[in-house]
Amino acid sequence: MIARAVGAKLATQMGQAVVIDNKIGSNGQAAAEHVARAVADGHTLLVGMDSLFAINPYLYARTSVDVNKDLIPVATLGANQFVLALNPQLPVKNLAEFIALAKSANPPLAYASGGNGSQHHLTMEMLKARAGFDMLHVPYKGGTPATTATIGGETVAMFSGTSNATLIKAGKLHAVATTGKLRSKALPDVPTLGETYPGFENTIWIGLFAPSGTPPAVVQKLREEVTKALNAPDLIDSFQKAGGIEPLHTSLDEMQQMIKRDQARYSKIIRDLHLKVD
Repeated sequence: MIARAVGAKLATQMGQAVVIDNKIGSNGQAAAEHVARAVADGHTLLVGMDSLFAINPYLYARTSVDVNKDLIPVATLGANQFVLALNPQLPVKNLAEFIALAKSANPPLAYASGGNGSQHHLTMEMLKARAGFDMLHVPYKGGTPATTATIGGETVAMFSGTSNATLIKAGKLHAVATTGKLRSKALPDVPTLGETYPGFENTIWIGLFAPSGTPPAVVQKLREEVTKALNAPDLIDSFQKAGGIEPLHTSLDEMQQMIKRDQARYSKIIRDLHLKVD
């Protein structure tokens, strides 16, 4: 959705067709490889999630692309935060009651994720370590089946994106916390985890990347056009309607620091959990 919204704006602003090519596979690795091998002229770009740079290099035993060497940052595009969503039949009203129940449950409660090593998975592991409770991890093949499992009671909790705000407002899921620095505009009545555990913050971000060797002048031109697109009121509105996604403006240095920060954070969790995908 972000690629299409931003691409449409760039096409209008630059008077040039922008084609969105969805390349599925290996948590973004297939798309990253395609872009990394392309001519470095600014015409082939990657819309990549933070997990491609901060999780994949530590989770996968082998990767076809060294994202730190073969790709360069162009601009951040958008950010979203996670929601701690529960099955509404769980007998808790808020985060404190959920933590208390999780600590006392025997056997442990089960939580869903979008897969081993996914951000849904690792965010719950962060919370478990911070709050001091245990839960059984049940990985699914993506966020949608994980959501279905939590609604249906196969699992009792999950971290989902704010794209599930509609399900939450309909009462199919019960939100008790979000993971942003500030409360989500999509769910303003739901407190952040940082309000209970100071400093706890974990968000998803999406960025635009180019093949290494792309001329700096081309990168700068693309940054200027992206900034203009992200400031357009109709694009901001479309991001919000897609689940509370916020346009994300950073300098190139700030973008690099975000990547380094997340690499340090996720690599430690992956090592601690002894996770590895062949």
